[in-house]
Amino acid sequence: MKSITYGEVSYGRMCSLIRNYIEEGRGNPVRITVGTDSQNFDITKVVLVVAVWRIGRGGIFFYEIRRTKKISSIEQKILFETGISLEMARKLSDDLADAGMNCDIDIHVDAGYEGPSSKMIPEIVGWVKSCGFDCKIKPDSYAASSIADKYSK
Repeated sequence: MKSITYGEVSYGRMCSLIRNYIEEGRGNPVRITVGTDSQNFDITKVVLVVAVWRIGRGGIFFYEIRRTKKISSIEQKILFETGISLEMARKLSDDLADAGMNCDIDIHVDAGYEGPSSKMIPEIVGWVKSCGFDCKIKPDSYAASSIADKYSK
């Protein structure tokens, strides 16, 4: 994972930094969001984001860039992105719970009611919710549609 604040960090170090950030802000509500976006080139560049913010107090985020065989279908891309986000959210949720921190994690999906991804929204939201996470779509899915989008270009 990478961070503009901490540089290159391992997954374990990211978890430690997130735990410390939550501890430092005791009394301030914290939101954790996981989102993914991708762009097609000769391959598909996929960016996974983990963002942690204290409401009204700023935040930190981490991102990871992956490259995979080109995915041309918008439906397959949304499913692939959501699967990566869910995998990270499950792992992070388990690791935080093991440390005694039960934090809600939202999944941000780069899909909205305008455009070709709109018909997938009920399926994606249902999938995410069935995995125990809240699901945000555009325009509320900033981790995917803003942060990850910036690094996927």
